[in-house]
Amino acid sequence: MNSSHILSIVTFVYCASSLLYITTWIYKKPLIGMLATLVTYAGFLGNTVGILLRWTESYQQGVGHAPLSNMYESLVFFAWSIILAYLLIEYKYKNKSIGGIAAPLAFLAIAYASLSPNINDRIEPLIPALKSNWLIAHVVTCFLGYAAFAISFGIGIMYLIKAIDPEEKMPFLNQFPSIRILDRLIYQNIMFGFLFLTMGIITGAVWANSAWGTYWSWDPKETWSLITWFIYATMIHSRMVRGWRGKRIAILSIIGFAAVMFTYFGVNYVLSGLHSYAQ
Repeated sequence: MNSSHILSIVTFVYCASSLLYITTWIYKKPLIGMLATLVTYAGFLGNTVGILLRWTESYQQGVGHAPLSNMYESLVFFAWSIILAYLLIEYKYKNKSIGGIAAPLAFLAIAYASLSPNINDRIEPLIPALKSNWLIAHVVTCFLGYAAFAISFGIGIMYLIKAIDPEEKMPFLNQFPSIRILDRLIYQNIMFGFLFLTMGIITGAVWANSAWGTYWSWDPKETWSLITWFIYATMIHSRMVRGWRGKRIAILSIIGFAAVMFTYFGVNYVLSGLHSYAQ
């Protein structure tokens, strides 16, 4: 069994995890919630093993690089990062309801990687621009940031749903954390994601200078990364200086994640540039 087979199995494990977390919303059974967590840990372990095995396979094939170089590998790592961020939140807050948002996001990421006919899962040699020690630092920091933004997006949706029904007439809403905790989690994840996105942009600039002889070339990927950075910087500024909370920050977290998704997918599939190799 190779890494692609393991990661295909992980896709279905994350699907089961998503269904179990959503079932926990509906039936409020602690046993189902515990099973959802165990299945998520199993998926995360399989995701980790799949990444490490793919890394080993690349050396066995004489290619020898970290599995972070194309769309398939980045989506797999994106799913891994989302689950890691979520499990840390579940461990700290002892609340499983956010899993009903986080697990489906991870499932969609890895399902697109594993099941889409447009994505190549073969291990291939790196193009010259990617042959750099900065590859791991740049991709890991960017995707840890993206994962935090994905979680803030999901929590933002939860916040808006709960704000619509403050008396919790919808049967599953009492499973959600309080409005105050949701607001704090949105902001904490935005801060975490902003830190790592900043590190990703800096490492990317250093890498660009070594690969192309310039720190910044206004390539579409660079431009949209900067736009995304400014969106989240605006959120943080609005929170710290103007005291924005609640619905405003929740809505901005959704807008910010839309910018993240365009930076990730739109640049690769719609715009051409130096980063088009990520297809």
